[in-house]
This record gives sequence, structure tokens and C-alpha cells, in this order.
Amino acid sequence: MTLQTTLRMALAAIALGIAFASNALTYATTTDIPYYTGNDEYASERCKLDIYYPENASPDCPVVVWFHGGGLTGGGKFIPSELKDCGLVVIAPNYRLLPKASLDDCIDDAARAVAWAFEHAAQYGGSPEKVFVAGHSAGGYLTSMVGLQRKWLRKYDIEADSIAGLFPYSGQAITHFAQRQLNGVSELQPMIDEYAPLFHVRKDAPPYIIITGDRNDELYGRYEENAYMWRMMKLVGHPETEIYELDGYNHGDMAAPAHHILKRRIPDILKKHNNQSKQSQ
Repeated sequence: MTLQTTLRMALAAIALGIAFASNALTYATTTDIPYYTGNDEYASERCKLDIYYPENASPDCPVVVWFHGGGLTGGGKFIPSELKDCGLVVIAPNYRLLPKASLDDCIDDAARAVAWAFEHAAQYGGSPEKVFVAGHSAGGYLTSMVGLQRKWLRKYDIEADSIAGLFPYSGQAITHFAQRQLNGVSELQPMIDEYAPLFHVRKDAPPYIIITGDRNDELYGRYEENAYMWRMMKLVGHPETEIYELDGYNHGDMAAPAHHILKRRIPDILKKHNNQSKQSQ
């Protein structure tokens, strides 16, 4: 994708955002809502989320669960400014981090937060039938793991295929480098095991929209592993896998333009699936 194309998409998404905002919605933010109720002190500390929502909307708004990046070892929850004031309910969870927690804990927290979104979205004007999951870097990795490997959400009685769409931004498609480092494996030594989204490619997954920065400016070959992920999803027969490469944007600064792709594709996905539902009736 060229930079010119990216800018055209961004302008279209801005126009779409203005259209969303034209309904005179007002927004509120509630912070530090716990989504874990147990005896693990570290989980009680980290497993909280913020939610940004339209106060006067019927429970039909799309919901975006947004996972922050930080290499699974750092970072914290935030509401991206680009996702505000455009008709979305945005849920931003914290999750436990390595090495204090295990990788299983990180993914389990992500699944628990997504399950919370399904269970509580309607209280904040969101539709449980329009829950999208997105994240940048480590958050993109968690997006893919929760959406592709069904066991994580099934633990909370949610089917991964109930997710309306997955949007990993520069997420790892192979086993995350933080996990490899814990096992004495270099970040430059690729590995694919059960903790790799690539291990879980399947044709019946939710719509899967991969976004990366420029292949020459990305981190550790991130574009190439995602391009392989895109190819394998296509080969197994997944009908709604797309990949966007944002020319001129590196790993850190690609998230801002990626948000515009998210906002543009959400109504496209919902419209397509609504049409499919009508045809099947």
C-alpha cells in the first residue's frame, strides 16, 4: 500500500468519524473497573479496564477492546484519541506482564477482558454482537491468540467466533520474543509453537485484518511474519483475511494511521455480515 493510498483512506475514515459524531452523542469515561475476582494479588492489581462510551446511545454501538503494547513486559491501558468521538465503545484493559506472570496468564487476562466486554457492553451502549478486538504490538499478539485459539475464550463461555473482527497492529505471528527470551532464545531466532498465532490458522475465524508498518522500518521482520500469516490464512480458506502495509511508518508510529483503517473497516464488516444474515433467512 502506498502512502498516497494510506492518506486517502485516512481522509475517508475521518469523514466517517464525522458522520458517526453527527448524532450529537456525548461521551464519558469510567476507569479502573476490575474484571478479575480472585485471590491473586498481582491479578487484582493489573486486571482492571477503562471504558469510553456514548452516554445517550442505545445499546447498538460497535465495541472495540483495545490491548496496549509494551512487549508483554510493560505498558499500560489507554483510550486511543483516534477512537474517541466516533460512535464506538472502547474498552482498554491492563493485563499481567512477564516475567512476574506467565504467558498463559497474559493471554488468559486478555480472554477474560474480552469476555467481560461481551457480558457488559450493553450497559454502556455497546452491542455484544459487534465486539471487535484490536491491539498494537504485544496487544496485536494477544488479539490474534484470543481470536484464533478457541480455548482461551471458551474458559469464559464465549466462542471466539462471536468476535465481529480481529485487528492486530504489528503483532507477532510467531511465538512472542519475550517468551522466547525467557527460554533463552534470541529475539532473532524464529519459533512457532502453540504460543504462535501462526500455529492456529483456521478458515472459520472471525474477519482478520492485519496491519503493519513499513517492512523496511518494522521491528524484527514483523511485516514478513505477518505476510506469512496472511498467506497461510488464505491457503486454509479463510475468506476475510486482509493485510495492510503502511509505507513510511515504523513499528512505533504505525498505530495512529492504523486506527483509521479500523474505523473504516468496522462498518464494512458489519454491513457485509448483516447482508449475509438477511440472505440466509
